Amino acid sequence: MNHLRGLFAALALVATVGSVMTTPASAQNLKKFEKKVTEFTLDNGLHFIIVERHEAPVVSFMTYANVGGVDEVKGVTGMAHMFEHMAFKGTSDIGTKDPAAERECMDRADALYDEWRREKAKGSRANPDEIARLEEEFKAVDESCREFIVPAEYDQLLTSNGATGLNASTWYDETRYYLNLPSNKLELWFALESVRFLDPVLREFYQEKDVVTEERRMRTENQPIGKLLEETVSAAYKSHPYGEPVVGHMSDIHSYTREEARKWFETYYGPGNLTICIAGDVDPDEAKKLAKTYFERLPVRPEPPLVDTVEPPQLGERRVTIEDPAQPAVLIAYHKPDMFHEDAAVFDAISDIMGSGRTSRLNKVLVKEKKIAVAAGGFAGFIGGKFPDLFLFFAIPSQGHTAAECEEAILAEIEKMKNELVEADELRKSKTRARAGLIRQLGSNSGLAFQLAGYQAKYGDWRRLFTEIDDIEAVTADDIKRVANEYFKKNNRTVGSLVTEEKDVQTES
Repeated sequence: MNHLRGLFAALALVATVGSVMTTPASAQNLKKFEKKVTEFTLDNGLHFIIVERHEAPVVSFMTYANVGGVDEVKGVTGMAHMFEHMAFKGTSDIGTKDPAAERECMDRADALYDEWRREKAKGSRANPDEIARLEEEFKAVDESCREFIVPAEYDQLLTSNGATGLNASTWYDETRYYLNLPSNKLELWFALESVRFLDPVLREFYQEKDVVTEERRMRTENQPIGKLLEETVSAAYKSHPYGEPVVGHMSDIHSYTREEARKWFETYYGPGNLTICIAGDVDPDEAKKLAKTYFERLPVRPEPPLVDTVEPPQLGERRVTIEDPAQPAVLIAYHKPDMFHEDAAVFDAISDIMGSGRTSRLNKVLVKEKKIAVAAGGFAGFIGGKFPDLFLFFAIPSQGHTAAECEEAILAEIEKMKNELVEADELRKSKTRARAGLIRQLGSNSGLAFQLAGYQAKYGDWRRLFTEIDDIEAVTADDIKRVANEYFKKNNRTVGSLVTEEKDVQTES
């Protein structure tokens, strides 16, 4: 999952990912590229995109599930991420020594866990002795279920056959599963990928909750920048589920059940909510045959519920301050429209000019000239973009400087963009960098599969990856000034500051 491990891994890296995702190919290359693409939709609604690239005997696979943290409700935050973990735990036949005995054991553990959870939920009215008894019984039964497990058998079946990059990620709008395999292992992937979404067995569920708990602790609760990000996003959203952490609240991770995870799977993992892209040394006719054989087994499911909560307009600036011994930081988040808005390309241009890379204005002014920051940038679409999200500016002060100084400098650069037209040469270079991004994106099978699956799922047509560059080419300096004035306003922003905690100094009299 795209969780955040520190400023450069959290903000600078996310900024890089954001810029890559918004630098698609030119429409003039589309016709040439289309000759390499075969796409089809199975009878159950699962859409495939096959891209032939025969330079090396390797194939990259991307399964895109159109579900993420935005689809959760209070009480089950983090479930999208939790199920991502569960998807690697095997099936009724993979990962177990005795399916029937294991199923019976897991049912007993689930029943005891539910009793334990219900008793704890009584709060001050709960019986401590009963809680202790149920906890002890549950843990004993759950531990006994482990004797039936063949650890990591699903993963080993792939890695022993040459799989590399086997992993998955969850974010606000999406969950992705991906890997690379030798091209002669094509059918192995079809067999294993289809069966884990046909017959998932959520084994080791309660042990894995401990893993996720530790993940949250390391990347958010024990990571100052992680805390700052979570608190800033939460303050920016009062109604929309974008304001909830993708990893989930700790109490939710502790409390949800295996049955809730199964219901999540049944709701959001129907074939009509999946998109698969395969890129590399692959025969599209063979791939289509295998897709029908293996993936048409997935049953048709109802369309998942829509997210219809609308974030109300922000009425005034919101501020979050976290005191910590760590290095200070500042985040400035402005509400912006979703990725489908007519000004989406304008925000992309602003991202590049203001905050992407060493040539950006913020890096030039804050880091190189004023030397008040060791890192500074900004990017659109920090959260995702299926719904109105945030344009995020950030800075990490250099030694001897403060978050307040960096905030003031960032706001000064924003005001400059609001009052002065971007120079023609600066805008031209931004567009050139966008076109250059095409080469980077299409340079690897895995990167290509990542992009095409995402664009197909979000826009309904992967070709948007190629035509979006035309929108960026059409952006004018007047557009940038207009959008900056419309959205980068005080009453539309949330400022998060991480300030160095002052320690009491004890002196002897």
